[in-house]
Amino acid sequence: MPTISRIAEYQDELAEIRHDIHAHPELGFEETRTAALVAEKLRAWGIDEVHTDIAGTGVVGVIKGREEGRCIGLRADMDALPIQEATDLPYASRHAGKMHACGHDGHTTILLGAARYLAETRDFAGTVVLIFQPAEEGLGGARRMLADRLFERFPCDEIYGIHNDPTSDPGKVSVTPGPAMAGATFFDIVIEGKGAHAAMPHQSNDPVIVAAELIHQLQTVVSRNTSPTSPLVLSVTQVHAGSAYNVIPNEATLAGTIRYFDDEVCERTHERIRQLCKGLELAHEVKIRLDLRNIFNVLVNEPGCAGAYVAAAAEVVGEENAALVDRLVTGSEDFADMLQVVPGAYCWVGHAGSVPLHNPGYVLDDGILPVGASIMAKVVERRLPIRQGASA
Repeated sequence: MPTISRIAEYQDELAEIRHDIHAHPELGFEETRTAALVAEKLRAWGIDEVHTDIAGTGVVGVIKGREEGRCIGLRADMDALPIQEATDLPYASRHAGKMHACGHDGHTTILLGAARYLAETRDFAGTVVLIFQPAEEGLGGARRMLADRLFERFPCDEIYGIHNDPTSDPGKVSVTPGPAMAGATFFDIVIEGKGAHAAMPHQSNDPVIVAAELIHQLQTVVSRNTSPTSPLVLSVTQVHAGSAYNVIPNEATLAGTIRYFDDEVCERTHERIRQLCKGLELAHEVKIRLDLRNIFNVLVNEPGCAGAYVAAAAEVVGEENAALVDRLVTGSEDFADMLQVVPGAYCWVGHAGSVPLHNPGYVLDDGILPVGASIMAKVVERRLPIRQGASA
């Protein structure tokens, strides 16, 4: 079965909604306009319950099926990125330094499309919880929703999320059972040394030298302290020190990320970094302050839910285009936090385009909107079937 025909009928309206969201991007926990638009649409389409101000700017909708039954959660993220758009689209960002460069405008619209269809047809037994999440991009939106008692207030038996993929062929859908996306730790390291005149370096405890040595030693955590069969990525992404040509500074700072798929690997990596910092403190007579912050957990798809998601997608895009795959994505996604509480799965849907995510020139293909909405609707109908012979 192709894209659900009823959803295809309002494809143009979905595109208009996405373009509006795209033109007005909002960063994490600032999604007030987006949340208001979402709530307005849900109410207009007859969703049974619409709850706002969850985790600040989150929105939750509830749709009741024809019969009582289990509960399925569907989740989309709403926040944009601090990127200056460079697409020249007629609906390009109107806010300098903010852009939907990851497709969250599309995810939000996809879930709105599924919500409209499910509210119209109610061809399922049970309840659907629509979760519009703020602040996915490293600000802890999922954790804040959980802290706001998301699943105590709206209990779910399973939960499903979706992401667009410009690196895959249009209409290709994939789900990785088990660990699928990396957990992530962000780190900040401050090296406090002793500054001096650059012509008299012997009078200093040079923090720049220590920073350079630490950058090199951090890479040995991957190459010499971690099994080659256990994926680990450690990247130093920021280096800051000094403000003059002839001054050795008092301080140097480093920052970066650690990506992993095994919590034990993460723990060992953290401990090894602590040891390296302590050793360099003693060797160079400096003070090193280390801040390690877990930002994302490993995203783990429950195998049964992963299979169900692919089966639902196959009804929309065809069996040849929907598959369980063995692919680890080193990017991170805070839907992982929800999956630690409720079993579920996260799928990737390919679309036209050649510019990668998080790029100023990224353009989402509107053709993904009815496809994604149909997949989300189908997983509900398949997982919450109405009893045979039940009245319409």
